[in-house]
Amino acid sequence: MTNFDPSYDQSVSSVHNRLFFRLFQAGNTLDRQTIKTLGITTVQWSVLGALSRSQVADGMSFSDLAEYLVVSRQSLDGVLKRLERDDHVIRVADTVDRRAKKVVLTPKGREFWNSLQPKIYEFYRQALTSFRFDDKVSLVHFLNQLNAGMTSVSLDEESSGDKLDQPVTSGQD
Repeated sequence: MTNFDPSYDQSVSSVHNRLFFRLFQAGNTLDRQTIKTLGITTVQWSVLGALSRSQVADGMSFSDLAEYLVVSRQSLDGVLKRLERDDHVIRVADTVDRRAKKVVLTPKGREFWNSLQPKIYEFYRQALTSFRFDDKVSLVHFLNQLNAGMTSVSLDEESSGDKLDQPVTSGQD
């Protein structure tokens, strides 16, 4: 990894730091507000939403669901146990690979998900009230770019070389 360069433009570093701290805050605010307003966690919300899509009406493999949501298998397992306890999802043996498990939204889970939709859309409306349509589209675009950039980050000695021309700082503004 390259060494920190003291001549590096501190204003750029400050913006990077502020951006990632704001993302951290936004994630925590989302977590807090979904529990408060919807009564479920963001991961539960994501699991139910992922499984409610028509293209996965027959369920998703556990591995595919973890990959789709970008969560650890351990974290997903804990969330699924709670959703199974509430009869919102079930795990069934895959018909092709009996060793693999598929996660399926139950009829009660679908009913629960459908009952949340008016609250979810109102949540979105209130959270994004100051955004114009173009702002929302741009934000999605930039978040996709950021996610792709974070996915390609490598801080290995061999791979960092010239790619790491900008330091990462910690803390908030």
